[in-house]
Amino acid sequence: MASTSPHNRPALHNAMWPGLVGKGSPGAEPFIDLDTMLDLTAKASVDGTKFDGVDLFLFDPHTSIDSTDDDLKRLRDKMASRGFVVGSLVAPVWPPTGGGSAMGSEQDRRNFLTQVRKACAIAKKLRDLGIRQYGIVRIDSASSPADWAEDPDGNTKRIAETFRQACDITEGYGERLAAEGEICWGGMHSWKRMIQLLESVNRPKTLGFQADMAHTLLYTMGYNAPEDRILPENFDWQRRDVTDNAYRTLATALRPWTIDFHVAQNDATVKGSGSHDKTGRHCLPNDPNGKLDVVRHAGFWMRDDSGKPTRAFQHICWDGCMFPNATMMQPGTWNEVLRLMIGVRNAHGWNEPAVAAAEV
Repeated sequence: MASTSPHNRPALHNAMWPGLVGKGSPGAEPFIDLDTMLDLTAKASVDGTKFDGVDLFLFDPHTSIDSTDDDLKRLRDKMASRGFVVGSLVAPVWPPTGGGSAMGSEQDRRNFLTQVRKACAIAKKLRDLGIRQYGIVRIDSASSPADWAEDPDGNTKRIAETFRQACDITEGYGERLAAEGEICWGGMHSWKRMIQLLESVNRPKTLGFQADMAHTLLYTMGYNAPEDRILPENFDWQRRDVTDNAYRTLATALRPWTIDFHVAQNDATVKGSGSHDKTGRHCLPNDPNGKLDVVRHAGFWMRDDSGKPTRAFQHICWDGCMFPNATMMQPGTWNEVLRLMIGVRNAHGWNEPAVAAAEV
């Protein structure tokens, strides 16, 4: 830890799934393997400060949802050898990855819950192995906004029922779930619908919200839910006061539910590649088209209405989904990202005893 840093919390993590999401399918870029993603993260350094850990997608070819105990021990060794801990885990709840729609048939919902159970079991085993001491298991509805719109009330009710069953499973492993707020997930594609779903599930100790700065900006613009837009149409992005008021309205409404947080930049457009379509366009921290003042706007999520850090999560994670492989393979990319993450922590962090990585 650099001596110039005023805070040691939240921990700084890098996401591993940008090596997988939108990649590996016909016409898309190839996957980036886990060891390469870990090495790129481990080599990043800014004035002596490095990443503390990583968040994982439980899917091949990175980390199989059917990992054996020996597989997880090898994973533990990979992390420990680089001085990393593991934070949040993404459960592969979608039909192409073995899951099913949370509002679908009984079989679909059983498949969804099976993936949640497997993910929570892995989460607990990583805790038992000493490599994971904080973080959540991430889910979404695994359903499209178009399918959800065929019966909004009925489908929201079915998603809530599935999520409550997922909460029952999760509590048995001592874990928590976070629902990812993103415009591509039915029943979660609007900030108002997201709140409605969380309130319908009504398990705040077990199910919370994952706020990604890139995705949540699109909530304010009403993508996939124009009736719920906060920003006026065709407004001037130079009007920082308008942007701030809209983003603050959003964060204030969802902050009480937020238990996992992604730092990211966004240029206010949507993007998709491979099998992952219509999602927020993640940009490099200093992209000239970025619409967020990332350090300042992170405070809208990380500080309460009185200005005090919420301490609602022990780590923050950079999400660079859809970055081209050429960008991700550049060491300078991760130094730039790390520098921004340090800036967020310096501005909105706090101090706690450090969590050490497991020893091999």
